Amino acid sequence: MLECVVNVSEGRDRAVVDALAEAAGMSLLDVHSDPDHHRSVLTLAGPDVEPAVRELARRVVATLDLGGHQGVHPRLGVLDVVPFVPLGPDGNAQRDPDLAPALTARDGFATWAGTELGLPCFLYGPERPLPEVRRRAWRDLEPDTGPARPHATAGACAVGARGVLVAYNVWLDSPDVESARAVAAAVRSPALRALGLLAGGATQVSCNLVDPWRLGPADAYDAVAEVAGAKDIRVTRGELVGLAPSEVVRAVPRRRWSILDLDEDRTLEARLSRAGSR
Repeated sequence: MLECVVNVSEGRDRAVVDALAEAAGMSLLDVHSDPDHHRSVLTLAGPDVEPAVRELARRVVATLDLGGHQGVHPRLGVLDVVPFVPLGPDGNAQRDPDLAPALTARDGFATWAGTELGLPCFLYGPERPLPEVRRRAWRDLEPDTGPARPHATAGACAVGARGVLVAYNVWLDSPDVESARAVAAAVRSPALRALGLLAGGATQVSCNLVDPWRLGPADAYDAVAEVAGAKDIRVTRGELVGLAPSEVVRAVPRRRWSILDLDEDRTLEARLSRAGSR
């Protein structure tokens, strides 16, 4: 079984996001939209995830236009990131998965999107990480599939194969984005990718927890709070983006779930169980 966490460049018009999500059908588990990032994260999983991702991609490219798009999150295109993630046979998140099924799905999707949608696709995974693609795309890195120039309205797409990742934001009470960037730089590590962003008059440290079993949401929150506190900046809240593995959530004391924005219902396993009972 595969999970796919599709990031699209629309987070302000709920009707548009709902119409995009409809294309994912029964594979859709969760939608998280952020107007400041101007971005939505749609989590899909299940036995039919590959055709569902293609239907979603087709609608995103037909609907959205990157021209004039403004948001605080970096992006390559309207269908910005399409990562495939291998799950266990029962849909459980795995710490050290076999990436082979995800690589097959990644390469198949990128070939299809390049041909059918005319969408340039940059691959990431074992060969190179997503931050490298963002840094090098259209500079010294050409698309792996599709046209050699950006799509007129859709830009380009990063298509990946990876293990489970948790996206997590830690909000600060300072409006100073340079301070947020300094905090992000201080906490950044191989297990924690971090950016300091200005969002809605406040700032946040936007995190990708690439090994959430080793460094989870509570660890990211506490690391940011310690560095920010030394600068007399207070952490106001945490924010889970999308879903997290049940084992990662349960590793955090329940008394901290509220401030960390964690809940058993917002786990991958809980949503797959609910989807199976539809």
